[in-house]
Amino acid sequence: MVNQSRLNPRHQDILKATIKHYIATAEPVASKTLAQKYDFNVSSATIRNVMGSLESAGLLYQPHPSAGRVPSDSGYRTYVDHLLVPNDNIDQGVQKIVQQELQIARNFETLLQRAAKILATLSGYIALVTFPQKLNSTLSHLQLVGVAAHQVMLIVVTDSYQTQSILMESPLAKEEVDESTISHKLQLLSNFLDSQLKGCCLSDLTTIKWTNLDNEFAQYSDFLQLLLEQLKLTLQSTSSSPMVIHGVAEFLRQPEFSQLQQVQTLLSLLEEQQEQLSPIIFTNGHPHALSLRGRERVTFPELESLQRVSIKIGRENSLEPMQTCTLVSANYYQDQVPVGSVGILGPKRMLYENAIALVKNTADYLSNPFQAFAVTP
Repeated sequence: MVNQSRLNPRHQDILKATIKHYIATAEPVASKTLAQKYDFNVSSATIRNVMGSLESAGLLYQPHPSAGRVPSDSGYRTYVDHLLVPNDNIDQGVQKIVQQELQIARNFETLLQRAAKILATLSGYIALVTFPQKLNSTLSHLQLVGVAAHQVMLIVVTDSYQTQSILMESPLAKEEVDESTISHKLQLLSNFLDSQLKGCCLSDLTTIKWTNLDNEFAQYSDFLQLLLEQLKLTLQSTSSSPMVIHGVAEFLRQPEFSQLQQVQTLLSLLEEQQEQLSPIIFTNGHPHALSLRGRERVTFPELESLQRVSIKIGRENSLEPMQTCTLVSANYYQDQVPVGSVGILGPKRMLYENAIALVKNTADYLSNPFQAFAVTP
């Protein structure tokens, strides 16, 4: 049995060829087809044995006993993470088209509408672009509460009276002290957080570093930094924004979705449940995120390390209607703060190189304060 994380070159080449052929044809791939179409210099029987090993590793499967093989979610993940080679020609060509098509927009709303239309037209999939989130809501109250022996909850109230809560491991869990001492220390931490963060908005939180803490709080620096990161993610993901959607008709022409009954729940999600969809598109440092490759047109250097393309394949998407799809998305930024997102939703059998280049370059363009319009969410 082949370990999917340690494929030898032949296994890699045959897996890559199988996926590329399936992407192109939407038909299960047989060993005879690969022997005829690709120059492997090995027999069809050898290719069939390798495909059997890849199936045992969970990277391919047979939809029917007599059929060829198709990629599994794990197969696509291995392909994206380890076998996909960046293509500068694709990236530069997409960059040029995006710039030409978007620079004629006359206001920010038109820019986002046009971005979604271009993404859908060039990809053949569904394009999802969110409007910028509101960044000027401020924190009006923060309170840290012990909820269990090893857990604390941060309760946050904004100036618009929205309440959010964050559950974390207690920084006092390993301290051998009585309950009254723990309560006292939690109150001190709670007062500290309220005094330091009250009045801050989301953009302010990106500049805070817990580096010069008093001795009283220095021992909790790791906890405070983690709490700050969780607070930023919570505020980002819960600030729902209107969304521009294009390309549903193109999407339904894909063979996987020829039966309307198959996609009714997905269409319902897109049309009626966008508040569930927005946090999924907003990448928030998803573990399956690729660093944006190629030339960056943004002008502030910090963005290069911040921005990511997220690729969620099949069951990596938390919403069931999306689990027959792949979502490729990236955040766009304002003043180094992620405020919105650009996404492409298509079949798992998608042209990943093109989708990544489209999402990356569109997010870059919207992030550029000189290319995009000044906008105050």
